[in-house]
Amino acid sequence: MSKEVKKLLHQHKKLVHSEMMKVTSHVQTINDEWIVNTVMIEGCNAPFKYKRKEKYKNLQGARVNMTYYPAVATVAGIEMEIMNVVRIKVS
Repeated sequence: MSKEVKKLLHQHKKLVHSEMMKVTSHVQTINDEWIVNTVMIEGCNAPFKYKRKEKYKNLQGARVNMTYYPAVATVAGIEMEIMNVVRIKVS
């Protein structure tokens, strides 16, 4: 784990860091001026979401290291658990 990740985890107690997670699905959608990336991870039912200004390469099948925190989003009146990604890096 890098110094940057250790520093983030120490400063923000709710952050979680996972390494070598396999991406099963990666979808990019346009929302105003942002591109919202939704990543599904093998063995996990919650979507991992992050925003970027530009399109990102397709991560499907790749192994990634992510720093994220759990959150709740309401979709059509139903609350869903999501993971907001703070940092993502291909392993």
